[in-house]
Amino acid sequence: MAEQWTSSGLDLHLHLDRDNGLRAGLEQALREAVRVGRLVPGVRLPSSRALAQELGIARGTVTQVYEQLSAEGYLTALPRSGVVVAPRPAPRPTLSLSPALSFRRPAAGFDLRPGLPDLSMFPRSEWLAATRHVLRTMPNAALSYGNPAGCIELRGALAGYLGRARGVITSPNNIIVCAGYTHALQILCGALNRGASALAFEDPTVADYPALAEKAGIRANRIPVDRAGLLVNRLGDEVAAVVTPAHQFPAGVTLSPKRRVALIDWARRTGSLVVEDDYDGEFRYDRQPVGALQGLDPDSVVYTGTVSKTIAPGLRIAWLAAPTHLIPALWHALRFDENHVNTIDQLVLARLIERGDLDRHLRRCRTRYRHRRDHLGKIIAARLPEARLTGIAAGLHAVLHLPGAVADERELLDRLAEQGVATEALSSFHHQPADAPLGLVVGYGTPPQHAYDGAISALVTAVRAHLGQTTP
Repeated sequence: MAEQWTSSGLDLHLHLDRDNGLRAGLEQALREAVRVGRLVPGVRLPSSRALAQELGIARGTVTQVYEQLSAEGYLTALPRSGVVVAPRPAPRPTLSLSPALSFRRPAAGFDLRPGLPDLSMFPRSEWLAATRHVLRTMPNAALSYGNPAGCIELRGALAGYLGRARGVITSPNNIIVCAGYTHALQILCGALNRGASALAFEDPTVADYPALAEKAGIRANRIPVDRAGLLVNRLGDEVAAVVTPAHQFPAGVTLSPKRRVALIDWARRTGSLVVEDDYDGEFRYDRQPVGALQGLDPDSVVYTGTVSKTIAPGLRIAWLAAPTHLIPALWHALRFDENHVNTIDQLVLARLIERGDLDRHLRRCRTRYRHRRDHLGKIIAARLPEARLTGIAAGLHAVLHLPGAVADERELLDRLAEQGVATEALSSFHHQPADAPLGLVVGYGTPPQHAYDGAISALVTAVRAHLGQTTP
């Protein structure tokens, strides 16, 4: 096989095999270059005359090769642009049955996976203005090694905001700033690891979280959830219970008042802790947001929050509001931890909170997400009357329950892939997927505004096809 460079307006490295004939060799060389990505879509190829001169072959041979590869879809001829590499079809979106929300690749089509806000709503102008203010006014010392627990400006702003907006009773000295919720949970595992201890997790939940505890040497017990939330009477001697009381993820239910009291009683009776994951507590649509569980007993509850849903997960900012008696153990867990949030972003967030920019941003978000939730409900009621939506009173996702068994799930996911829809199967959050009902966890906050109607239409079309329905 010969390797040959051409330079007629484009440096083109071809693996040209002349043994099988010049035309076949050139066809294969160009075809392979497109397949492996060395020639990307939109690249303009040399003219047939120029390429023929470079390779020392007849111009008609090059013309025939270009025509053949155009017919196969590898090349295309554009007016006044010559021959260019044709666009390649986008790959199907990957519908993973393992909901690792901490890292995931962008979806190629309609992204209805839960766990993301509408990133187009990021408050760019406010963030830019706050960044300029911070860079102009912060002392040089702020750029040194900071407090591992976070800068005092952000911890102070968070203490005031959480008390005002979420009913959290805390102080700046009880707050630790973390690089995302997973980091917060990692620190807690380091502080709570008491040998043969166990953590209780809701079932269903994100599979990564129990796995993180087990990696830290802590047994992970799964406690079922029903329509009233965690089955508190199933708790035993666990050192802590990790819960999402305001809007259970992914089921979407709210922990009932009776079980909120029972959960606090369990913690007091056993000396255990409740870890409250308030991941989207600011978004409530049927009434005022449910206050944080932590307000019932600050000595028994570790409150965790994040900007991943309210602003953007890429900021990697979360926080713990911990009981005073746990602070020494948390500081010990931080001793060799390097996952700190950079100081400038901390100061910028503090500025947004103090100026009220965060509150104004959240009001805009609530309006948009409420409209999206309402649209989803109307479309499902009109086109999928046999389906049922739950968890729609709050948050950025809902559960679409469907007739059928979990054994039908693979076919359903294939239908969604055909429509270019990426979402998550409800079973993927269950410890025993085979025992889960058939359903989808639909993240209606994820698509940008211009794509939302199309995403919901594609979702419904795929589900109707799965159910054997073809009429509008």
